[in-house]
Amino acid sequence: MTSTLPAPALFDHAAAPEEAARHFRARLGFETDVSDVAAALAADEPGFVLVDTRSEAAWSAGRIPGAVHLPGRRIAEAAPELIAPGIPVVVYCWGPGCNGATRAALAFATLGHPVKEMLGGFEYWAREGFAVERDGGTERHPLDPLTNVAAAADAVECAC
Repeated sequence: MTSTLPAPALFDHAAAPEEAARHFRARLGFETDVSDVAAALAADEPGFVLVDTRSEAAWSAGRIPGAVHLPGRRIAEAAPELIAPGIPVVVYCWGPGCNGATRAALAFATLGHPVKEMLGGFEYWAREGFAVERDGGTERHPLDPLTNVAAAADAVECAC
């Protein structure tokens, strides 16, 4: 713990601790990460349907094993036939620079599904070394030391 105080400008408009707690608790209700999704998918009953909202070309290039492919622009018309009403859904798109998963989450919520967005999307799934499925089989990319501390030379554990 450091004894220095934060720069005044950084906290000029900071939320009160109680307001910050409400905000971050709420975010956890809307978002999940690739590690939590991988752990849930490893269970016999993950409790949700994982939906890849990317294009056909992106899906063909690689996807998360077990995901359902439903491009974002088709959710309103096709989701009711593919996913029973009220079933929880986790959506992902390409990565953090894309808001396709956010739009997809809104579409599923509008249809009455409990929904979470997987932060980092397919990009971080692959960068963290989880299995990637292609039409020809399954593979794993090397761990990226910028996103997975186990790949770093000093191999510290994130434990988040």
